[in-house]
Amino acid sequence: MEGRLAADACGPRWEDWSGTPVLVGRRADFRLQWMETRLHLFTIAAAVPEITVATIETFTAQALHYAKANKGGLPVGMQTGVAVFPLLVGGRVDPAATAWAVDRQRVQFACAARPVVADAAQRRVGFFRGRPVIGRLYASHLIDKGERYFDCPGWTLG
Repeated sequence: MEGRLAADACGPRWEDWSGTPVLVGRRADFRLQWMETRLHLFTIAAAVPEITVATIETFTAQALHYAKANKGGLPVGMQTGVAVFPLLVGGRVDPAATAWAVDRQRVQFACAARPVVADAAQRRVGFFRGRPVIGRLYASHLIDKGERYFDCPGWTLG
């Protein structure tokens, strides 16, 4: 993951979140077709022993809070938005957690999270790849980035 983020100019770095090593990558892109807005994209990844719906839901909320607090520049919503890929990798994954991640993006004002669950035992990655009404302008960009970051040889995208 670190190499993929570095190759995409995301400046990956490791942080300590309450004793858990977390990989954080960030990039900002500006597009005229996005109604002249800048999108700050964060990818925040951690390995945990077990992933449940509660685990990915909590991590998603923490990642959204972190991204909003650390994006810099103009305030969220003022020609700027935030998108986050909160990624958890685990050896024991509740199928309901993967279903929760794949179901939809989570939206707050000018912020969207597309949670990612990676099941190391099954070699399967699940994340939302839809085009919702809210945030539709950024959907293709987020799908492309998600596939670039999470599509690994020998693993199944689901």
